Amino acid sequence: MKYRPFCQSGWKVSALGFGCMRLPVAGQPPTIDEPLATRMVRHAIDHGVNYVDTAYGYHGGSSERFVGRALEDGYRHKVKLATKMPTWLIKASADFDRYLNEQLDKLKTDRIDFYLLHALNRDRWANVCGLGVLDWAERAVRDGRIGGLGFSFHDAYPVFQEIVDAYDRWALCQIQYNYMDVSNQAGTRGLRYAASKGLPVVVMEPLLGGKLVTPPPLVTKCWDEAPTRRSPAHWALEWLWNQAEVSVVLSGMSAMDQVEENLACADASQIGSLNATELAVVDRVREVYRSLSPIPCTRCGYCMPCPSGVDIPGNLAMYGAGVMFGTPQTARRDYAILLRLYEAGMVPADTRAVHCAQCGACEEKCPQKIPIRRWMPLVHAVLGEGKPYPEGEPF
Repeated sequence: MKYRPFCQSGWKVSALGFGCMRLPVAGQPPTIDEPLATRMVRHAIDHGVNYVDTAYGYHGGSSERFVGRALEDGYRHKVKLATKMPTWLIKASADFDRYLNEQLDKLKTDRIDFYLLHALNRDRWANVCGLGVLDWAERAVRDGRIGGLGFSFHDAYPVFQEIVDAYDRWALCQIQYNYMDVSNQAGTRGLRYAASKGLPVVVMEPLLGGKLVTPPPLVTKCWDEAPTRRSPAHWALEWLWNQAEVSVVLSGMSAMDQVEENLACADASQIGSLNATELAVVDRVREVYRSLSPIPCTRCGYCMPCPSGVDIPGNLAMYGAGVMFGTPQTARRDYAILLRLYEAGMVPADTRAVHCAQCGACEEKCPQKIPIRRWMPLVHAVLGEGKPYPEGEPF
């Protein structure tokens, strides 16, 4: 296993971290196949992984309890453990202690090494910040319940920079980052900004939820023509490990063969390992994927805010991803998740395409001249009602 500098204490983190969001399931999801999942976690640790990541809500709330059991028999002392505060459930300052103490109990530990504010966006950050989360976290560090405070992030770059700059004692930040998300959310700009501040960066979604593992024929052709032979997953992981600003790459593994493959890739990883020709191959793959999308949306955001509360770029991206990656069922699942998040109180509004009022305000501002009023009903019909993707260009 290769290791990378992580914090000023001199501790080094394994290039690969074990993410516990996509553990193998038994029977009906989200029930975890605990015997298999335990073997996977312990096998990874036995082969050098020293960072384990979970969260309050993973696997319907059962991931933390599983991790607590999996790290028994001496494994807890071999790793740094990270979990996350469910920021969408925080209504009062008393909730900070209530959830942390519950999580300590579930994890069977008296200390969480890295405690993250989960899935921060502008509104959640304003809420927890207004309730005094930073002062509370410093007290929790002093009393030993957490080793340091971090955050995971899902919003635009300006919000990311604002959060990074708001506190000089962040232990880490966690961002969605892969070769397709270089300009999405925090993106490459955020990665480099955090690193410039001395902030360790934990990468999630390195394979974009598995979408980059089994590419369509045109992308496969690019990989086949590359001067170096790697699996698509290995290319995606190595592209991340190539960057010195990346501290650790989390992989949500759901089978033992994925653990084995990722361990082998991590063993071979190295900063600056990709030459200019290989980096150009990755750039070409990105462009081929984008060319497969039927919608020329660049996510510039000029169409926003929508008077009806629709996340226009997000809906277009979900629809396009079903075509780009050949994963229509995943696109439908992601669309359904938006409704479930709203119903669970995790987001303030239902931002799905179904709420488009056909006002046309967005089309006046779209630099790409996308006929958004025509796309929104189609997006909902395909993703929300299960109708088939149209053959060819619909508009």
